[in-house]
Amino acid sequence: MNHKSIVFILGWIIKIEGLFMALPTLAAIIYREKAGWCFLGVGVFAFALGSVLTYFKPYNNKFYAREGFVTVSLGWIVLSLIGALPIYLCGEFPKYIDAVFEIVSGFTTTGASVCPDVEALSRCVNLWRCFSHWIGGMGVLVFVLAILPMAGGGQNLKLMKAESPGPSVSKLVPKLKDSALYLYGIYMALTIIMFALLVLAKMPVYDSLCTAIGTAGTGGYGIKGDSIGSYSPLIQNICTVFMFLFGVNFNFYFLILIKRVKDAFSIEEVRWYFIVYVAASVLVALSVTSQSGGFFNNLHHAFFQCASVMTTTGFSTVDFDLWPQFAKMIMIGLMFVGACAGSTGGGMKVSRFIIYFKTAKKELSYLIHPRSVKIVKMEGKKIEHEVIRSANIYLICYVVIFAVSLLLLSLENYDFTTNFTAVAATFNNIGPGLNLVGPTQNFAFWGFFSKIVIIFDMLAGRLEIFPMLILFSPATWRK
Repeated sequence: MNHKSIVFILGWIIKIEGLFMALPTLAAIIYREKAGWCFLGVGVFAFALGSVLTYFKPYNNKFYAREGFVTVSLGWIVLSLIGALPIYLCGEFPKYIDAVFEIVSGFTTTGASVCPDVEALSRCVNLWRCFSHWIGGMGVLVFVLAILPMAGGGQNLKLMKAESPGPSVSKLVPKLKDSALYLYGIYMALTIIMFALLVLAKMPVYDSLCTAIGTAGTGGYGIKGDSIGSYSPLIQNICTVFMFLFGVNFNFYFLILIKRVKDAFSIEEVRWYFIVYVAASVLVALSVTSQSGGFFNNLHHAFFQCASVMTTTGFSTVDFDLWPQFAKMIMIGLMFVGACAGSTGGGMKVSRFIIYFKTAKKELSYLIHPRSVKIVKMEGKKIEHEVIRSANIYLICYVVIFAVSLLLLSLENYDFTTNFTAVAATFNNIGPGLNLVGPTQNFAFWGFFSKIVIIFDMLAGRLEIFPMLILFSPATWRK
């Protein structure tokens, strides 16, 4: 284990987080809020601590998959523990476990909150909650790779693979640092465009900033008690479009930028992502036609909520917990499907479901024709056995963690729907579930132990399970 390289990278993460706290500090200055002193103090402390840890660059640059997984998981844990300090010290989250829950939910782009009244929070705290979505959406390690000259592509690729959501990660261009810059360039451009459109739609500038960075990270922290419900239909439609766009594989945008439009639209995952989203939205709209509002109004809310849940953003315009059972079952299904690999969305990812269906089709064909030779392909290319094996192992681990989490939450004796959707909503980084954890509710009622379980689920879901599990393997820490 290359401990010095791990500490060096963790130091950079802490230092960058300290710099990020300048934004809520600036907001506190503008709005004259005392909570800004907490962000300033923790920011200075984090930058100083990070500077000490990165003062000496390690000479040993050997960095393997084990180090990559450990660095990413520890990086996100440290990021969360420090990120929770200012909102705890300012007194707006009296319990440190609640502050950690809130900020883990922010960094993992889950959006599940323990705050009963978000409008009572200071503006700088609300901005930090939303900004944590933007930081975690693309990944803090991707940001580090974009600015930090490290050992080389081999080391950097292991870090990016360990942090990026989806079955596989590849370079967009030969140099991985340039790939990271491209990703963040696209990410920032889409965020700025959305912010500008929200301002033009007459949304207040502060609200526009919080909404844009929350949508970009597909996080879902609202700064209003009804999330996005009180804003105009135009603003809600802008959010719908950009929630969908941030759920698309970012390779799609890169191919368009380099004028390979045909290749971009040939990405099979993106096509199925669009088909599933439109089909689910129409079915939900038809299901809720019995309720008041008219078909087109219901279609508007259906497209918004399906985009919100499928991209794991978690915004809401209506309380979908009041919808018919058929519509609610579709929403639960979308929680598991999630967005595209290589996007800022969570869930199991559309690409994995494509692999599972094609693998099942191959096995059924083999049972009928035992001597036939079938190759699983995606976009005309063979899917390597390693990718299929990894997807299958992911599914096994996913089911086991989901079942264990559900069992542990049941110790508090809440109803099955609450427990099941609480795990589904946090493990898939959605945010709201149903019943006691519905769109108009929060997670504050859970006990200390249950919050620890949910925190683990949020981190495991964002980091694709394996980086968190590897921390518990004794073999990880052996020489």
